[in-house]
Amino acid sequence: MAWTQSDLDAIEKAIATGARRVRYQTHEVEYQSLSDMLKVRQIIKDELAGNSPGVVLTEYQSGA
Repeated sequence: MAWTQSDLDAIEKAIATGARRVRYQTHEVEYQSLSDMLKVRQIIKDELAGNSPGVVLTEYQSGA
């Protein structure tokens, strides 16, 4: 996924307000912890700065 400044703004707003659900471009993500959010925020910042490793692995769990 190509991150945008809007994505960075969205996760920073969520972190600041204590929300765990963030809507990016075409999808919504609910994070399990602040730590997860901070990691993703750093990934977005790195990509926007041109320092991206190019791979992001995400683990999904069902709510059931």
